[in-house]
Amino acid sequence: MPHVSIKHFPAELTQEQKQGLSDAITTAIQNALQCDEKVISIAMESIPPQDWSAAVYQPEIESKHQHLIKQPDY
Repeated sequence: MPHVSIKHFPAELTQEQKQGLSDAITTAIQNALQCDEKVISIAMESIPPQDWSAAVYQPEIESKHQHLIKQPDY
């Protein structure tokens, strides 16, 4: 039951762009984890830049760095 949570700075994405992103992520997860697309969920949440450190960086990147499969370079 993979769940992907995408947190990002505000960006205007069309529904078509969101669907394309969802499709690409779904395909990658299916290929890597050999699971049915019906069990995959994906969420997107826009985080204001001024809230990034407290809402995302500290709790999800810095404190859980051992779980990251790709490190940010900032």
